[in-house]
Amino acid sequence: MKESDNFFDKVYKIARLIPHGRVTSYGTIATYLGAARSARMVGWAMNKAHYLEDIPAHRVVNRKGILTGKHHFDGTNLMQQLLESEGVVVVENQIQDFEKIFWNPTNELH
Repeated sequence: MKESDNFFDKVYKIARLIPHGRVTSYGTIATYLGAARSARMVGWAMNKAHYLEDIPAHRVVNRKGILTGKHHFDGTNLMQQLLESEGVVVVENQIQDFEKIFWNPTNELH
């Protein structure tokens, strides 16, 4: 197993914990895992996660609440549709009330 695979598994473990109707960011997951400068690696893990059914990759966005990973989902607006089906409001690829629905594992997991 490559070291990146192990990191990806840690990312997936955290992503699975993101509650329905909430979102987090690539950088927040990286920071929680003790790899603050690895937001891009979290993004790569999320890109690979689309082939794994039990990982809610649509709940991970950039630090401004923008759906930067949407082009990795099948269909033009699937990421947005998945979020909206959970009650998340998205306007022009950006999550509304981002601070209100933001989930930070550092604060939420004990």
